[in-house]
Amino acid sequence: MTLGIDGLCVRYGDAPVLRELRDTWQSGELTALIGCNGAGKSTMLKALAGLLPSTGMVRLDGATMRSADRCRHIAYMPQDTGAASSLTVLEVVLLGRLRSLGMRLPTGVVRAAIEALDGFGLAGLQARRLDEISGGQRQLVFLTQALFREPRVLLLDEPTAALDLRHQLLVLEKLRHLTATTGTVVAMALHDLNLAAQFADRLVGLHDGTIRASGSAGAVLTCDNLRVMYGIEADVVRVAETRLQVMPLRAAARAGAK
Repeated sequence: MTLGIDGLCVRYGDAPVLRELRDTWQSGELTALIGCNGAGKSTMLKALAGLLPSTGMVRLDGATMRSADRCRHIAYMPQDTGAASSLTVLEVVLLGRLRSLGMRLPTGVVRAAIEALDGFGLAGLQARRLDEISGGQRQLVFLTQALFREPRVLLLDEPTAALDLRHQLLVLEKLRHLTATTGTVVAMALHDLNLAAQFADRLVGLHDGTIRASGSAGAVLTCDNLRVMYGIEADVVRVAETRLQVMPLRAAARAGAK
């Protein structure tokens, strides 16, 4: 399965935010969007999910996706999942299947939701209200909801931002497994370049609303790209046969600065 992006543009008023983005994301590959604050990562994910007005074409396996198609086939998890709610953790996860649920919940669906929570060690919290758990736990609940929906396309904005190190690794390992074992197209925005290099099969580097570079970690995480995208001087070293590590050194001098 492929998600094709052709000429995607977003404007906030008269200001262009995304400019003619073109790329193709495939199932079986975990895609990570990287770039500094304001580069356009969150805006790109929201536009693809149909949550922002945009121009250009988005195609799933070559078929143009209209608004109804995006609602049906794309699951999006925002960066900010801090909304308090009196719903229980289990109820939040079950909402992922809202379109297919009737007035009575099949026992098998409830059992599957609990098993999904257990995958992140959250089954013991199923009866707790969302406003009674930590921010990191809430983030895992919403990720479980997105996975439980079983979408064809999964878009995640900073899915590891509020998590401790163990849960960051657990989430990224599960996303890698999902891409390897299903036909789901998975893309996420990440700030941690070393986690992106370790887990993503493909990186998309955004700068000033455009795609600066896309491809393997080795093709995208170059010293020149890091200088342009992040304004830093950095060493990029190979720490394993297939793994790179970015070592920031200092903020790069601005053009024209003395």
